Order: sequence, then structure tokens, then C-alpha cells
Amino acid sequence: MKNQKLKILVEGAIMVALATVLSYIRIIKMPWGGSVTLLSMLPIVVFSIKYGVKHGFAAAFVFSLVQFGQGVIDGIFGWGLTPAMLVACIFLDYVGAFTVLGIAGIFRKKGTVGWACGTALAVFLRFAFHFLSGVVIWHSYGELWNGFSTDNTYLYSLLYNGAYMLPEMIFTMAGAIALFKVPQTAKLLKVSE
Repeated sequence: MKNQKLKILVEGAIMVALATVLSYIRIIKMPWGGSVTLLSMLPIVVFSIKYGVKHGFAAAFVFSLVQFGQGVIDGIFGWGLTPAMLVACIFLDYVGAFTVLGIAGIFRKKGTVGWACGTALAVFLRFAFHFLSGVVIWHSYGELWNGFSTDNTYLYSLLYNGAYMLPEMIFTMAGAIALFKVPQTAKLLKVSE
């Protein structure tokens, strides 16, 4: 029992570290902000599917704190937000948005369909947090690409966040299914009871 807890803790730490490294590898950087990473959510999703939602949320929360640390390095405190908006931004764009990735294991006992649905739910919830942040905090509107602009905050946030979150969702779902279906990795990632 003690060895199992230690194994889960160490594996969770490794997955958080791997997710952090992958978050720095940007495949596509959108010109207006946001980017598609090299499967940065996949380690957290896989961990949640393997060990369940409770452990998944714990690892995802730690990952959210690391992402917030990256935000601090990127200058979040220099964005000109009021204290209330800054707290909301920290919760919506970092803590909440990344912690929800832990829900990926909710349907883990349902096989491939469950892995795909859990992953889709987790990434969709992350998108929902970013969308809400765009509407409530940033009130963004304007030009997105090639002269297309909108003064509708909801549409702008939907397009802005959807442009990078939809590919992230597709890649993460495909990655999770592939890892659990390939015999060599499926044996290592056996879903625990």
C-alpha cells in the first residue's frame, strides 16, 4: 500500500514535469495569442485515466500552479489588471483551467470511448474557463485574422480560444487513445482499479 502511494506520487510528479516541458514546445503560435503545444495536456490526461479522477485532479492542480508560475514569468502582473481582475484571471486562466484536466479519468473504465469522452470533457472544460475569462475579464473584441473583426465579446472569445483549443483537444484525444491502444504502452499504462 505504501509503495503504491509512493509510485502514484512519483508518477504524478513525472507527468507534471513532462506536461510542463511539452507546454514550452509550441507547434502553432497564433498571431493574436494562444498556441497549440506538443501534447502538453496528454501526461495529465493519461495520469487521470490511469489512476482516476482523485489523483488526476491532484496532478492537474499542481500543473495549474506550474502554469501560473509560467504566467508570472511571462508578466501576468504587468498586464494592468485591477486586483479583483487579477485574482479572477489567476483562477480562470490558470488554476481552474488546468485543474479541470483531472476529470479526464471520469469514464476510464469504459475503454476507448471512455478515454476519448473523458479527454474531450477535460479539454472542453479548460476551453470553457478560457472562454469565460475572455468574456468576463478581457472583454476582448477586434481583429482576429486577415481583416476579420468583431465587436461581439462572446464571438471573439469563442474564436480566439477555440482556434487553439480545438486542435489541442483533437491531438490530446488521439494521443491518449494511441497510448492506451498500442500494446507496448498499454501494458505500462494499465488502468488501475
